[in-house]
Amino acid sequence: MALAEVLGPYLDEVIGWCGRHAPDAPRTVADVGAGTGTGSLALARRFPAAEVVAIDRSALMLDRVRAAAHGQGLADRLRVVRADLDDAWPRIGAVDVAWAASLLHEVAVPRRLLRDLHAALNPGGLLVVVEMDDLPRFLPGDIGLGRPGLESRCHEAVARAGWNTHPDWRPHLERAGFEIAAQRVFTIEVDPAPPVAGRYAHAYLSRIRSALGGQLAADDLHTLDRLLADDGPDALVRRRDLAVRGSRTAWAARRR
Repeated sequence: MALAEVLGPYLDEVIGWCGRHAPDAPRTVADVGAGTGTGSLALARRFPAAEVVAIDRSALMLDRVRAAAHGQGLADRLRVVRADLDDAWPRIGAVDVAWAASLLHEVAVPRRLLRDLHAALNPGGLLVVVEMDDLPRFLPGDIGLGRPGLESRCHEAVARAGWNTHPDWRPHLERAGFEIAAQRVFTIEVDPAPPVAGRYAHAYLSRIRSALGGQLAADDLHTLDRLLADDGPDALVRRRDLAVRGSRTAWAARRR
C-alpha cells in the first residue's frame, strides 16, 4: 500500500524535521518497529549516506520492506533485522538516528526500550518518537448511507477500547537519560484523497469492524459492511469523497 502517497506531504515534513535535529552525516539510522517500511524508505532518501536498519518482529513485513527497497533502488543501503523488542534489543551496532513511529505504546515495557535506545545511540545521537493523536478520518459526516456520524461512533468505540492511547512521552524520555531537543504536532489533511486512500480506509475500518463489532449498533454494522464490500456503489475502494485527516505528535530527543 502506497502509504506515503496517502499521507501526502506529512511524511516529508516530519522526516525533514527529524533531519534538522539529527547529527551531521549520520552513518546508521534505525527504523524501530518498521512495519511496512514507509518510514525506512523515507529515512533512506533523507540520509543518502547512511545505512538504514529496519527492525520488526514480523518476517512478512520485513520481506515487504526488502522488496520495496529493491524497487526504489535502495536495497544496498537498507538492512532488515528481525527482533521482538519486548524480548531484547538486537545487536545492530551503534546508531546515530533512531526512528520510532507508533511503537512505544505497543511495547510491553516502554521504559526498558527507551533505556535500550539510549544505550544504542552514539553520544549526540537522536531518537525521534512519533505517536498518533487523532485517529485517522476518511469519511464525510453524511456519506449518504445509514445514519450520519458513522465514523465518529466508530472512534468512540475505539476510545472505549483504549486503542492507541499514549502518554506524553517527554518525562519518560527524560527519565531514560534523553535531552528533549524539540516537540511538535503535525497535522495531516489530504482532501481530496488519492484513489489509493480507499484501500487505506478499508484496512483501518476492517480492523474496527472485526475487533469492535459488538460495540456498534446493528445499523452501523450494516453500513460498515456495505462500505467494506469488495465492490458496489458504496464500497470504499470506489468512493471519491474520501479525505485523510488526523494529527501526530513527534518528540526529538538527544542522547547527552
